[in-house]
Amino acid sequence: MDGFFYGWYLKCQSDTQTLAVIPAVHTSRGTHTCSIQVITEQNAWSVTFPADEFRRVGRNIFIGENRFGKDGIYLAIHTPQLSIRGKLKFGSLAPLKYDIMGPFALVPFMECRHSVWSMRHSVSGNVNINGKEYLFKNARGYWEGDRGRSFPKKYIWTQCSFSGGALMLSVADIPIMGIPNIGIPSLGIHFTGIIGVILWRGKEYRIATYLGARVVKIQNHMVFVKQGNMELQVCLLEESKRPLKAPKVGDMARIIHESAACLASYRFSKGGRTIFEFETDRASFEFEYFSGS
Repeated sequence: MDGFFYGWYLKCQSDTQTLAVIPAVHTSRGTHTCSIQVITEQNAWSVTFPADEFRRVGRNIFIGENRFGKDGIYLAIHTPQLSIRGKLKFGSLAPLKYDIMGPFALVPFMECRHSVWSMRHSVSGNVNINGKEYLFKNARGYWEGDRGRSFPKKYIWTQCSFSGGALMLSVADIPIMGIPNIGIPSLGIHFTGIIGVILWRGKEYRIATYLGARVVKIQNHMVFVKQGNMELQVCLLEESKRPLKAPKVGDMARIIHESAACLASYRFSKGGRTIFEFETDRASFEFEYFSGS
C-alpha cells in the first residue's frame, strides 16, 4: 500500500533518565524506507534505513541489527551523528482489556489507528548514547503504536507512569479519509476523537469518544475531558520539547515536537471524588493542537 506507515513507540524511564525509541516503516510515492528515532530529555535523532533492513516476525520488529519486542530492545546504531549500543529487558507487560480504538477499529478510511501494547512494565539494562550511559534498574516502561497514512493535523498526546499507576490520553481532530488513488473520495467528516486509559492500583479506567467522552475545555496547554461521572484534567506546565519526524501520507516529512520528560499536572476524579492529583517532571507530552498553544 502506498502512502502508509507503521510504527512503535517504546518509552523507558527511571527517576532521572528518559529514553524513547520509535522504529517505523513507511511507504510514499512508491518509495519504501524504515527508520529509528531516539529521543531523550536533551536531544533527538532520526536514522533512515533501506526498506530491506526491516523485518517483522510476530510481535517483534527488526531494523538492521536493532530488535524491538515484548522481551525488550537491542540497539546498535553507528552514524556520524549517533552512536548507540545497549540492551534493555522488559518485565511482564500490562496490555489493555480490549483494543484502545474500540468500535472505531472497524471504521474504514481513518488516517491513523492507535494501539497500546503495554501500559506499564519493568525495564532493566543500559544503553550508551554518544558516550553517555543510560542506566535502568527496575525502571518503568510503556509501549504503544500507530499505523495508517498520516498523524492527525491537530492533536494532544500525553503519557505518564507514576506511583500506583500509569495513564495515556490523546485528543485529536479526526477526519474520515478517502483514498483518491483508488477512487474513494474524502467523506469530509471531522470529529474530535478521545482515547485514554488510566491504570490505577490494578484497575483500568477507559475514557473514549465511543464511551461518551467529550472535551470540556482545551486552553493554555490544559485539557479537561469528561465521561459520565469521570473527569480527567491534564496540564502541560513546562515544555522540554525536541523535534521528531511524523508521517504525512506515509512520508516522514512533518516535524512535530515531543517533551519526553517535562513538568505536568494530572487530576482524575470519579463521582465527585478525587482519585489522584499530582504534579510530576516525568510526564511525556506532544501538544500539536493549535498555533501558539
